[in-house]
Amino acid sequence: MRNIGILGAMAQEIDEVKALLTEKTVVKIANREFVVGKIGNVRCVVAFSKWGKVAATITATLMIQEFGVTDLFFIGTAGAMADGLKVGDIVISKRMVQHDLDARPIIPRFEMPLLNRTYVDSDLDLTELAGKAVSNLLEKGVESIVGEKAIKEFNLAPTLYFGDIASGDQFISNDDKRQEILSFLPDILCVEMEGAAVAQVCLEFNTPFTIIRTISDTANHNAHVDFNKFIAEVANAYSRAIVSEIVKLV
Repeated sequence: MRNIGILGAMAQEIDEVKALLTEKTVVKIANREFVVGKIGNVRCVVAFSKWGKVAATITATLMIQEFGVTDLFFIGTAGAMADGLKVGDIVISKRMVQHDLDARPIIPRFEMPLLNRTYVDSDLDLTELAGKAVSNLLEKGVESIVGEKAIKEFNLAPTLYFGDIASGDQFISNDDKRQEILSFLPDILCVEMEGAAVAQVCLEFNTPFTIIRTISDTANHNAHVDFNKFIAEVANAYSRAIVSEIVKLV
């Protein structure tokens, strides 16, 4: 039986996802709340990953070991790295990489120790499923999700992208750091703080996963979006709509 895990990068980004659950039970483990229930007829477990790679690793591991999730979706916001990405765009992972992992000269930069690999591939079926869910929403238009006011305020005209996402325990907010990362990892579309760690957990537990990120800023000093307002009015609504659509397609 399918048992879907949904992790959110920020508590505020999954408030409305939790509200979708019926037959809810809250289980507290290791200072984390896991909300277990159903969305439609699908069993789901929803939790806030907490910030950073270590915290997200703990949460993902608990979700797999304690709740037996069969598929894991990670949803949240990210900073754009590739030129052309704009606030409100949605990126779904093809591969995940840790941009701050460096154990040279023992092993090559970015390679995960003892795993002999740099990237973790997202599950093809879940990535396709997430892509179809997002495409369906974009075809309908985001007005029904966030409202006209938010569209005007954040200049939303979202596009869906598939590609590489990088994670690290750093908030990237200046162009020098952005360019440094891109000089080594030129194919990444966006950057965040948890996804690649969750990907490694899923790899080692043989659990299918995909990462869905909404662009909230441009990862440099030119970003002027009110981040907290964007989370509350856009990212949270995106999360609810995307998860609702995914569950319909399962």
